[in-house]
Amino acid sequence: MAEELLVEKYGKITGHLTPSLLLVAFLSSFGSSMLYGFNLAVVNSPAQYIKEFYNETLTEEYGWETDEESLTVLYSLTVSIFAIGGMTGALLVGRLVTTYGRKGTLVRITVLVFLGGALMGFSRTCRMPAMVILGRFITGVHSGISLSVVPMYLGEIAPKNLRGFLGLVPSIHICMGVFIAQVLGLGELLGKEEHWPLLLSLVVFPTMVQLLLLPWFPESPRYLLIEKGNVHGTIAALKWYRTKGNIQAEVEEMQEEQRSLTSIETISVCGLLKDRCVRWQVITIIVVNIGMQLSGIDAIWFYTNDIFKDAGIPEPHIQYTTVGTGAIEVISGMLGCFTIERLGRRPLMIGGFLFMGVCCAGITVSVLLQPHLIIMRYVSVACVVGIIAGFCIGPAGVPFLITAELFKQSHRPAAYTVAGCLNWLSNFTIGFLFPFLEMDMGPYCYLIFCVICLGVALYTTIIIPETRNKTFMEISQMFASRNNILEDELTSNGHLKMSMMNGYGTLGHGDST
Repeated sequence: MAEELLVEKYGKITGHLTPSLLLVAFLSSFGSSMLYGFNLAVVNSPAQYIKEFYNETLTEEYGWETDEESLTVLYSLTVSIFAIGGMTGALLVGRLVTTYGRKGTLVRITVLVFLGGALMGFSRTCRMPAMVILGRFITGVHSGISLSVVPMYLGEIAPKNLRGFLGLVPSIHICMGVFIAQVLGLGELLGKEEHWPLLLSLVVFPTMVQLLLLPWFPESPRYLLIEKGNVHGTIAALKWYRTKGNIQAEVEEMQEEQRSLTSIETISVCGLLKDRCVRWQVITIIVVNIGMQLSGIDAIWFYTNDIFKDAGIPEPHIQYTTVGTGAIEVISGMLGCFTIERLGRRPLMIGGFLFMGVCCAGITVSVLLQPHLIIMRYVSVACVVGIIAGFCIGPAGVPFLITAELFKQSHRPAAYTVAGCLNWLSNFTIGFLFPFLEMDMGPYCYLIFCVICLGVALYTTIIIPETRNKTFMEISQMFASRNNILEDELTSNGHLKMSMMNGYGTLGHGDST
């Protein structure tokens, strides 16, 4: 019986980092978030070989004459089509997580990675450039879905005192994915002309590990209780993830959130945008998700080698400098993960964006002064490293984390759809336009990124409250006054009531009294 699993007395909701929590965070991120980072950076090293493949194939197979500008457009499309796929995937998030659950969605979408990896891996053999572009699009769809679903899943299975730590595990894996792509792209490894299709297709191996192991773990307890009304499954899942702690208090907190919902149905994106109760939460996720992509980080990731070349780094040393930045990404990501529960979300966001803004301005100054001062070459590299470190410490993961924290269960899928679409649209904009922006504006283009970073830091300082160690209901109440909503509107519900079964709440339908 379900009630037999609840043995702790009523008390505070506490949680400990159990092996099952840590393992599911690792598995869900390893086969999803890490692939996002890998795909961001993997096209950087073999860029020249991909362009040569396009040129040879289009000339020999199709009789098309290509010039440097045409190849730049084709390569920019190859880079940025990943973001178009991501935006497509983000549009599917709400329907998928409502139908299949959080873990169920992650398991089912692995087929996209195998399909995309196969297309890219056999593109050179088949002499078809379109296979590279299509493969990048399909893997982008996978990343667009998983980039929202993984933090949603981890945010819902984590106790509130560990939500920040587990919520940033995906960002560490994103940094690891970038670093692995940079290492494998070295000329001594897979950074050779004959190996670039293999390099692009390596995404299938982490996904294979995820597919073999993740199905053995339980679904999100919040999804099981609030959306499915499965009390026994909820408690069994909580017992799997909690070896210690007050299970009953956590179930009752979920039931309090359930009672506050005007409907147990997941609302649509249109419903989210019209709901005045979450107006400032929606504005917040719009600002931080656009800001994190327009901060300049994607330009750094996509075109690292070109940036270092423009900075005057000798060409034989560029690939090793790039790998060094990848190592700093991983260290910075771990630093953010292990300090977020101590420092909070706001300080990491504010500090990260401020530091990135200063470094963006530093790149502009260093490139302009480089003809007069040789030391500016190293200042430019230091600023690139600073942008990466500042991003990975906070802005890399916190926006995905707070998207889960700012919304209750009924609003969360739609919120991730909005955040994901804007995130990927901004990603595409930078990926496609940055080469042309750099050609037209030179180093002054980084001043645009500087202004955006400082603007997001200011918004975070003024508007976003600290959500550390708060329940989802408490966070909603923190925004109530800003949204001009009375507190009883957040906690009362005339359409849904709870009945007690075996001493614990389950869904009951009927008129409220």
